Amino acid sequence: MKTDKKGSLGALILAAGQGTRMQSTTPKVLHRIGGRPMIYYTLRLACALKPEGIGVVVGHEADLVRKTVSESLSDWGITRPVSFIHQKSLTGSGAAVLESLPFLKKFNRALVTAGDAPLLTFDTVHAALRQHEDQKGQVTLLTARLRDPRGYGRVVRSPLGEVVRVVEELDATPKEAAITEVNSGSYIFETALLMDVVRKLSPKNAKKELYLTDALEQIRTQGGRVSAHLSATGEECQGVNNRLQLANAERILNRRMLERLMLAGVTVLDPSTTYADADVEVGQDTVLLPGTILRGKTRIGNRCRIGPWTHIEDSSIGNDCEVLSSYVKEARLLEKTSVGPYSHVRPGTTAGPRARIGSFSEVKASRIGYGSKVPHLSYIGDTEIGEDVNVGAGTITCNFDGKEKHKTLIGAKAFIGSNVNLVAPVKVGRGALVAAGSTITDDVPDGALAFGRARQVNKVRK
Repeated sequence: MKTDKKGSLGALILAAGQGTRMQSTTPKVLHRIGGRPMIYYTLRLACALKPEGIGVVVGHEADLVRKTVSESLSDWGITRPVSFIHQKSLTGSGAAVLESLPFLKKFNRALVTAGDAPLLTFDTVHAALRQHEDQKGQVTLLTARLRDPRGYGRVVRSPLGEVVRVVEELDATPKEAAITEVNSGSYIFETALLMDVVRKLSPKNAKKELYLTDALEQIRTQGGRVSAHLSATGEECQGVNNRLQLANAERILNRRMLERLMLAGVTVLDPSTTYADADVEVGQDTVLLPGTILRGKTRIGNRCRIGPWTHIEDSSIGNDCEVLSSYVKEARLLEKTSVGPYSHVRPGTTAGPRARIGSFSEVKASRIGYGSKVPHLSYIGDTEIGEDVNVGAGTITCNFDGKEKHKTLIGAKAFIGSNVNLVAPVKVGRGALVAAGSTITDDVPDGALAFGRARQVNKVRK
């Protein structure tokens, strides 16, 4: 990678840690928040700063992290070049930076941040970069004030307010442990100076690790200026080291997402019971009722009514639709289509416009045409339904013969009576009528009336 080093910026994301406090076989940075792995948010933030290159330090489960990130870059919208650095010895953040020097030397300035910091915002990091440039500092660290600083390194300042050093909690004195200003783990370094001091780090601490924070004290000792940019809110500087913090980060990201939707014209009746992933889009004048969960890349149009107690995942919902107390996954509902209550719309389904999937119905890999209705208590699988079809209660498409799935075709304006079994492969013609209680095994011609049941016999009771 060729770079004009003058004024250039590189971003280094530390993602090598095992995350033992997560109590998980999944690498910490791959735990999901808002429908995305944690490292997604750090990569997106770094990319938005338009660096000349992004380095990702991997270590624990390096191949898995590298593979996941590499395969997702396009989907995540990462347009800057990404390099991977393998940290062979997991002995602290200083060791991670030390192994990254061949990458960092290409740049004049470096942003170093953690892969488990999904709450950082672009505005804050961009402001820290501007401060670093304006003050012509050697290193600027991002800090925050927390009511409960436990688990974080404390920022020790001089009586004049200058940053003296960062002390890790295990090495802090009682006085230092009482400090509420904490280190976020994000820094902006002048690269030449960083390369010099990081080579001098030594493991003089309780964990016997190389701490990147020790580089700050060395820079100050050599006459360099160490400054801090204090975040306006403590929440964005919170890391994720265990499942409690994971849940807290999920709550914060969800709140931000709902606030964005509400400011864009979406009504959220009860934000405390409504959930939307990072990639969800919702149109104006749509109402999200309590218990609504929107996951993945769900897109919801204008003037819809979603919920209560509805789960929609990776689906497209057109304008003026209603989904009541139902589960929709990997499906498309076209405009003015309604679902529910208590229905299950499975992958591969397209319904509408103006279709209806009623209560206690299940639809899978099917197409329900304009104005057609599956009002209640039916299973429709691998089926093509034309326009203006009515499917009676209790209708079942028998699409599986034990080995293969088969198609059912129902022509436009057909009428399917209640409690009908359509044994696929089978075709019901345009305008045909199937009598209630029938089991249909042969094709029904256009306009025909089909009976598929035994003649009723009445006997005298003794």
